[in-house]
Amino acid sequence: MKNYRMVVAFVLIILMSPFSAFAQEKVSVGVAANFISAFKEIAADFEAKTGVKVEATFSSTGNLYNQIKNGAPYDMFLSADEHRPDLLQKEAWTEGTFIYARGQAILWSANKDFCKAATWKDALKNNQIKKIAIANPVTAPYGTAAKAALQKVGLWDALQSKVVNAQDIAQSFQYATTSAVDAGFCALSATVSPQGKSGCFYNVPEAPDIVQAACIAKNAKNKKGAELFAAFLSSEHAVKIKAKYGYR
Repeated sequence: MKNYRMVVAFVLIILMSPFSAFAQEKVSVGVAANFISAFKEIAADFEAKTGVKVEATFSSTGNLYNQIKNGAPYDMFLSADEHRPDLLQKEAWTEGTFIYARGQAILWSANKDFCKAATWKDALKNNQIKKIAIANPVTAPYGTAAKAALQKVGLWDALQSKVVNAQDIAQSFQYATTSAVDAGFCALSATVSPQGKSGCFYNVPEAPDIVQAACIAKNAKNKKGAELFAAFLSSEHAVKIKAKYGYR
């Protein structure tokens, strides 16, 4: 696994240096939906410090991967898993991958009474719970993790009639915040937002940690800008932002 982490001194030198042609072009990034809030804050900080503009497209990891396979001209891909970046390396779209975050799935509800049960499993067994949102387990890694947790505790089959599939983890949270469902499996990062703080949530220890990898297109239009942004993702500034949103 190629690692784009750079020593702090080098990053500081780059960030304080005048920019050439690559600073005039935007960096186009496909970003997994769970990382929206953290990404926007990191990108704004990066732009302020470097003058390099970042343009993002947010969707599920599977959808972004399919877009890349169909020719989407992203300079960089921030996935919510390691699998798709690894596939892109095997397919020669990228020369290497690196881990930029580790996330966690939670179960969130706009109704604070939902969290009066002893565990998330007990909360879902309540007969008054009619609809539960989950991101598509095929295309969304957070949905995959939620499904794995439900299978591990023997609830996946029992709850099928209540499951509402969302396109991605952001839509799962949207369903939950608008009370279109009683609860939704979401990313821990969602709890930082004002909407997230207005509800309640359970940690889901049975769900595997989500290891999120990224990669830069071998033929990226603004490869130097993408490499600079990759380095910035490991900077002290970005690490603090990621920690604020529950990423490790």
